[in-house]
Amino acid sequence: MNTLLKIAGAILVIWAAFWIIGAIFKVVGFLLVAAAVVTVGFVGYKAIQAGSHRKQIR
Repeated sequence: MNTLLKIAGAILVIWAAFWIIGAIFKVVGFLLVAAAVVTVGFVGYKAIQAGSHRKQIR
Protein backbone atom coordinates (compact mmCIF):
# COMPACT_ATOMS: atom_id res chain seq x y z
CA MET A 1 0.00 0.00 0.00
CA ASN A 2 2.89 2.35 0.79
CA THR A 3 4.36 1.89 -2.70
CA LEU A 4 0.99 2.61 -4.29
CA LEU A 5 0.75 5.91 -2.38
CA LYS A 6 4.27 6.88 -3.51
CA ILE A 7 3.41 6.16 -7.15
CA ALA A 8 0.11 8.08 -6.90
CA GLY A 9 1.92 10.99 -5.22
CA ALA A 10 4.59 11.07 -7.92
CA ILE A 11 1.92 11.05 -10.64
CA LEU A 12 0.09 13.87 -8.87
CA VAL A 13 3.27 15.97 -8.57
CA ILE A 14 4.14 15.41 -12.25
CA TRP A 15 0.59 16.35 -13.28
CA ALA A 16 0.70 19.52 -11.17
CA ALA A 17 4.08 20.50 -12.64
CA PHE A 18 2.78 20.13 -16.21
CA TRP A 19 -0.38 22.07 -15.30
CA ILE A 20 1.68 24.95 -13.90
CA ILE A 21 4.02 24.97 -16.93
CA GLY A 22 1.00 25.01 -19.26
CA ALA A 23 -0.57 27.91 -17.38
CA ILE A 24 2.69 29.87 -17.55
CA PHE A 25 2.95 29.31 -21.31
CA LYS A 26 -0.65 30.39 -21.78
CA VAL A 27 -0.02 33.66 -19.90
CA VAL A 28 3.27 34.29 -21.73
CA GLY A 29 1.54 33.63 -25.08
CA PHE A 30 -1.17 36.15 -24.23
CA LEU A 31 1.44 38.73 -23.22
CA LEU A 32 3.34 38.19 -26.49
CA VAL A 33 0.18 38.74 -28.53
CA ALA A 34 -0.73 41.83 -26.52
CA ALA A 35 2.80 43.24 -26.92
CA ALA A 36 2.68 42.63 -30.68
CA VAL A 37 -0.67 44.43 -30.98
CA VAL A 38 0.57 47.40 -28.95
CA THR A 39 3.82 47.57 -30.97
CA VAL A 40 2.02 47.48 -34.33
CA GLY A 41 -0.43 50.11 -33.12
CA PHE A 42 2.35 52.39 -31.88
CA VAL A 43 4.36 52.05 -35.10
CA GLY A 44 1.25 52.74 -37.16
CA TYR A 45 0.40 55.78 -35.07
CA LYS A 46 3.93 57.16 -35.40
CA ALA A 47 3.89 56.55 -39.17
CA ILE A 48 0.62 58.45 -39.55
CA GLN A 49 1.83 61.22 -37.25
CA ALA A 50 5.15 61.59 -39.10
CA GLY A 51 3.34 61.63 -42.44
CA SER A 52 1.21 64.60 -41.43
CA HIS A 53 4.26 66.70 -40.43
CA ARG A 54 6.30 65.94 -43.51
CA LYS A 55 6.71 68.66 -46.15
CA GLN A 56 5.95 67.72 -49.70
CA ILE A 57 8.84 68.01 -52.17
CA ARG A 58 7.92 69.31 -55.64
